[in-house]
Amino acid sequence: MILTTETTVGRVERLGIVATEVVLGMNIFRDVLANVRDIFGGRSGAVQKTLDEAREAAFDDLRIKAAELGADAVIAVDIDYHSISTGSSVNMMMVAVSGTAVRLS
Repeated sequence: MILTTETTVGRVERLGIVATEVVLGMNIFRDVLANVRDIFGGRSGAVQKTLDEAREAAFDDLRIKAAELGADAVIAVDIDYHSISTGSSVNMMMVAVSGTAVRLS
């Protein structure tokens, strides 16, 4: 269970902080489509799909790290999105996720 709230129903034993970062490259076609959307406006389905993939991968990693600690849930989850540019035409999207691993009593 992954929650953005600080508490769950009942008592919990806090096991520690778990965190992960996922970086996905934007391929050339997604970059071109995103640039067109930037000029004309509108939503970029390609960028949204990349962010969805990165967020789900980060949640999966967070679940694994929490399970390794014996946790039943991760509370107070924070999700951050970042765009990384290498100075060339290469663009990458990063999703950083962290929270507190807890064991439910």
